[in-house]
Amino acid sequence: MKALLIIFSLLLVLLIGRMWVGPGSYPDRWRLDDRTIIQEQENNAKQEQINKIQAELDDVSSGKEALEERARSELGMTKKGETFFEVIMKPETEKRKQNVVEEKDSSNTEKPSTDNKTN
Repeated sequence: MKALLIIFSLLLVLLIGRMWVGPGSYPDRWRLDDRTIIQEQENNAKQEQINKIQAELDDVSSGKEALEERARSELGMTKKGETFFEVIMKPETEKRKQNVVEEKDSSNTEKPSTDNKTN
């Protein structure tokens, strides 16, 4: 009876030990779960990229308007008979200088002269 108890105790220790050490153990499963979560996140990111590319392909294949829009915005192309106008804005520094000069001019014209010099 004592030998049987020792054999069962050793089997129990081996089985419990296997749960914590080696392939299929709890730590091994936890690592696999972490890797699964990371892989799912990567798959979601890739799926978003695929969806964006698919939407662009649908736009291009949907018709001439999408192609024309892309040619106009990215390549600056125009149709026959159209004229391209480029508007060049003044840099901010020049605008500020001009505003300051205009303010000085307007302040000089608004104030009446109070010089009472007599010769």
